[in-house]
Amino acid sequence: MDYIIMLLPSMLKGLTVTLKLFSITLVMALPLGVIMGMARISSFSPLRWFMEFYVWLFRGTPLLLQLLFMYFGLMTLGLRLEREMAAYLAFVLNYSAYLAEIFRAGIQSIDRGQYEAADVLGLSRYQTMTNIILPQVFKRVLPPIGNEVINLVKDTALVYVLAISELSRVARTHVMRDDTFIPFLIAAIFYLMMTGMVQRFFKWVELRYDYFH
Repeated sequence: MDYIIMLLPSMLKGLTVTLKLFSITLVMALPLGVIMGMARISSFSPLRWFMEFYVWLFRGTPLLLQLLFMYFGLMTLGLRLEREMAAYLAFVLNYSAYLAEIFRAGIQSIDRGQYEAADVLGLSRYQTMTNIILPQVFKRVLPPIGNEVINLVKDTALVYVLAISELSRVARTHVMRDDTFIPFLIAAIFYLMMTGMVQRFFKWVELRYDYFH
């Protein structure tokens, strides 16, 4: 027990770094995903083609490679980012691509008759999207978004390659130093708590949106 108490300050410090990366990515990637998802089905061909390429690029390459490129790759091109900034940039660009595809599929799943009905009522495209389409889209895409958010919790461990002391890196340092697996157990408990909270939150949100059928 004394060893666990001794571990907690550094483990909690690593957890704080993990939560910061998680929060910044989520806050920035979600609205970007909505905007990019709508751009994916834009009638403006250059924008649609660019978004198709963007999504293909960031979904088709590993997040680990993107992290390395944002820090080491850009450095070779003369652009040096701080480690944390490189991590934030890679995570936001990667997750916005995945969320863009989720929202794109959600928008396209809405029956075209609803657009036509809104047009008959004299609603603008913006009013149609915000008042009619997007509320239904959010209901439909909640499960896949929940899965992506859970993946985000676990993917934060990848920033170890940039020598950022997030939760898993702190645990690994203690394991190698103290020759015990207890830090891994503590880290696993923290990760399970975070993913459990995400699951409960999305279940609550799904119940709130249950009036859309």
